Amino acid sequence: GSAATCTLYRRGGRTGDTAVRHAQARRQRQMCRRDGLVRRALAREVAAEDALYRRYARPVAGLITRLMGSQQETEDILHDSFVAAFEKLGQLRDPDAFRPWLMRIAVVRVRRCIRRRRLRRRLGLLPAPDDGSLERLASSRVSPEMRADLAIVDGVLQRLPADQRIAWMLRFVEGHRLTEVGAICGCSLATAKRRIAAAQRAMDGVLQVDAGETT
Repeated sequence: GSAATCTLYRRGGRTGDTAVRHAQARRQRQMCRRDGLVRRALAREVAAEDALYRRYARPVAGLITRLMGSQQETEDILHDSFVAAFEKLGQLRDPDAFRPWLMRIAVVRVRRCIRRRRLRRRLGLLPAPDDGSLERLASSRVSPEMRADLAIVDGVLQRLPADQRIAWMLRFVEGHRLTEVGAICGCSLATAKRRIAAAQRAMDGVLQVDAGETT
């Protein structure tokens, strides 16, 4: 199934093992607590803002690229996300939660960008770049069969509503827990579950049809 394919993709693909990324996130939270970067950034200390950018830019850029399915607008979304984060830093209640809070800000911008890009594509004003697709990002070690499955998954993701696409990818590609998906998407746990389930039904329907055609 699509979820199993993406689990294997996480383990063998270039995005890295989910457990490793989560361990890195824990270390980053500990470092933020220890060096007080968020508190110093609140005081408009430029060096602290620069340090936060260097610490979180790479993982957030990776998240943006995978959610968008393209690297084309990653840099702009990343820049806008950090600008918004520093402007709204006073709204962050828990300095240790800077990373998921920043991801939530990035996801809001990704959602807007996906919707805007789809409109432009329908009008024939935009090509369909796939340099950030799961198939393209997968490791060279991934089998041809799995690569073919990832291409199918990419096709479904392109057609899903933005909210369903983002929630499903956060769960099955990024490996977040359901509670984390809800927090990053800015929705309730029940809503996150509904979005993921709807996306999974679309995935299963396409994969079952494809499997039937090849038997």
